[in-house]
Amino acid sequence: MNAVEVRGLSVALPGAGEVLRDVSLTVTAGECVAIVGESGAGKSVLARTLLGLTHDAAGARVRADALEIAGHDVRRLSRSGRRAMRGRDVALVLQDALQSLDPLRTIEAEVAEALAVRRVPRAERRRRVLEALTAAGLPHVEALLRRRSGELSGGMRQRALIASAVVGGAGVLVADEPTTALDATTAVRVLDLLGRMRDEGAALVLVSHDLRAVARVADRIAVLDAGRVVEEGAAASVLTDPRHEVTRALLAAVPSGPKPRGSASSATDERPRSPLISAGAVTKRYRDVVAVDAVDLEVHAGEVVGVVGESGSGKSTLARLLIGAERPDDGVVHRAASCIRLVPQDPLGSFDPRHTVERILRHSRRGDAPEPTELLARVGLPPTVLDRRPVTLSGGQRQRVAIARALAARPDVLVCDEPVSALDVTTQAGILDLLLRLQRDEGLAMVFISHDLAVVRRVSDRVAVMRDGRVVESGPTEAVYAAPADPFTAELIAAGS
Repeated sequence: MNAVEVRGLSVALPGAGEVLRDVSLTVTAGECVAIVGESGAGKSVLARTLLGLTHDAAGARVRADALEIAGHDVRRLSRSGRRAMRGRDVALVLQDALQSLDPLRTIEAEVAEALAVRRVPRAERRRRVLEALTAAGLPHVEALLRRRSGELSGGMRQRALIASAVVGGAGVLVADEPTTALDATTAVRVLDLLGRMRDEGAALVLVSHDLRAVARVADRIAVLDAGRVVEEGAAASVLTDPRHEVTRALLAAVPSGPKPRGSASSATDERPRSPLISAGAVTKRYRDVVAVDAVDLEVHAGEVVGVVGESGSGKSTLARLLIGAERPDDGVVHRAASCIRLVPQDPLGSFDPRHTVERILRHSRRGDAPEPTELLARVGLPPTVLDRRPVTLSGGQRQRVAIARALAARPDVLVCDEPVSALDVTTQAGILDLLLRLQRDEGLAMVFISHDLAVVRRVSDRVAVMRDGRVVESGPTEAVYAAPADPFTAELIAAGS
């Protein structure tokens, strides 16, 4: 018996129409099947439908000839039956960790929930929670037990979410972009963890736009386009000899190589004496944790400064210090730019859920900024998105709206905190090209924060490598990549290749 058996699945959602069309999928115990495709292809809807979550959405219509998960016929389960199945027999790792974790609960309570449902003794729960957090690649796990999600970096939240999914030992694991917020070295550890679970007999459905992740762990690949499976086969065959044009486009868009020649503004070569942003020995502490430790950073007109490092290295805290959202405990940040805007890592949490996309963009417009329709076009979204609310959009669509909102203020500097982490590779390539055009044509300066070294290399003139709150190496991007001076930089580059 297959652990996952799907035949003829179609799903229609209110306001979006039919988002899955005649999808068939099988996964056996001890097998990983990856679902790949562009943003909006239906990947996340498929993941949720496998757990019966789509059935509970108001106005959703789910039809299938077969929809069997871990021995359960999901079509015939009641709402309470589907709820009982989740966490016990099927576990889900969602893409958006900040929205998935309860901000009022400790990490220990969050991860232990699946064990509490199974009535595992309290003493046994703590031991298994510590094991799951360690397996997910989190450091200092004893100290994490009492912390809450808002005190963790994006990557640490994602790993805590993975721990909460794997702690119960469910036979089927549905992972929706499980490495989206993770740096290269941590992503490798998480993928190895998922691979071990597969080898131990779990059935794994891996939803991802990261083809490098897919290549590492998947046995088979199914490519979705506009809600349909357009190609399916053994992972090695699909990745090396793709048959469908959508698959070929996904592979061609994987970022590689240095920043294109001629993409830098002339302002990069003629730097003004005063930088637009200058951080001098800035330090930020949270209780007994030094998140940013005596960091120096300058951003000049027309240049892109990349900041890379492991999850929890202080990258996002540095971003908040640069834009003035937080004040340093020591050091100083000078800002000569008249307008600095942030493109956040978690777009959904930054939007008012009551507002339409059009209202979000209009409220952000400044001066002679483009109209909302043009802003959406510049980030690759159709005008039909204007009337939708953020919660109805895919992760990639929400990220593009966040970029459009930042551009609506006509900023001098964009501070981009993981701006393409939720995007498929073809959409990601379009956004990176857009940012390069903005730099070239308008002299826009950027701080580009990412865990993806290939992306940082593609857009950055200079790069700073962070570890444990400190900048351990900095310099021209190609010089750092060609001959890293710090062993940690070399490790990051090797893990991302």
